[in-house]
Amino acid sequence: MKQKIIIGSRGSDLALWQANFVKNELEKKNKNISVEIRIIKTKGDKILGVALSKIGDKSLFTKELEVVLLNKKIDLAVHSLKDLQTEIPRGLILAAVTKRHNVQDVLIAKKKGTTLFNLPENATVATGSLRRRCQLLHLRPDLNIVELRGNVPSRINKFLESDWDAIILARAGVERLKLGKYISSIIKTDVMLPAVGQGALGIETRDDNKIVNEIVKSIHHENTYQAVLAERALLKSLEGGCQVPIGALAEVKNNGLFIDALVGSLDGSVTFRKKIRGSKTNPELIGQKLAKDLLKAGAKSILDEIYKTERAK
Repeated sequence: MKQKIIIGSRGSDLALWQANFVKNELEKKNKNISVEIRIIKTKGDKILGVALSKIGDKSLFTKELEVVLLNKKIDLAVHSLKDLQTEIPRGLILAAVTKRHNVQDVLIAKKKGTTLFNLPENATVATGSLRRRCQLLHLRPDLNIVELRGNVPSRINKFLESDWDAIILARAGVERLKLGKYISSIIKTDVMLPAVGQGALGIETRDDNKIVNEIVKSIHHENTYQAVLAERALLKSLEGGCQVPIGALAEVKNNGLFIDALVGSLDGSVTFRKKIRGSKTNPELIGQKLAKDLLKAGAKSILDEIYKTERAK
């Protein structure tokens, strides 16, 4: 008799791809289990007409999944790691992280080969991310940035039916859904830093569920885990949520852990970007140190201004 494991997932195409990927990997590595996927609707799936930055809820795409997980209706939840808040509720843990996909953002335009640098002057670019907006405007202050929400296929469809010049999406989501034919160009990370955790999947479980925690270890990728721990520690130290333009990328190499991060103003006029290297034995410490360096360099004034504006609303 195989042991049954229930995965909780959001219902979007990408979330289901991710849940099925985890299901297949778990079944491949553990012959004595059968995995079922249960779809859970989250607040982020229900409120599609509002900018993420205006909703201001850090657990927008995770809370409902965490509730059913704590209530033992599912055994694990699969998240895009960039959606998982840095403060995980008591009783739950980030039990495993999968090997990271390519972390870059991509430009989708009407013509192949279009890049951020050869878009026409005053071009209209759509994105739902303040991190992307900030870095775009820093690079190209002439651009007209418009709001875009929804799942990956619907964002691409909205673009194809619009008169916009381009949209920006995460490379991982586009390629996982086999929509790579729409990519005009890949944006290098030295031009645009990704979101914390971008490209990696996080598997959240109950901390007391020893059997499931042991099973998910079979698909855990330690180097990705070390990298995202550093990025998440940086984000937590900066108290960053959807309202703050923060980009970060950590990488584990033979000679240590490298992390590159940016904090910027909402209009992109001011950005602070720094990188450091440290020992991979304590990734969180490296993330915290880089956060302190950024705050000291001047990022504190940007964050104070953003939080002051938010509180005044």
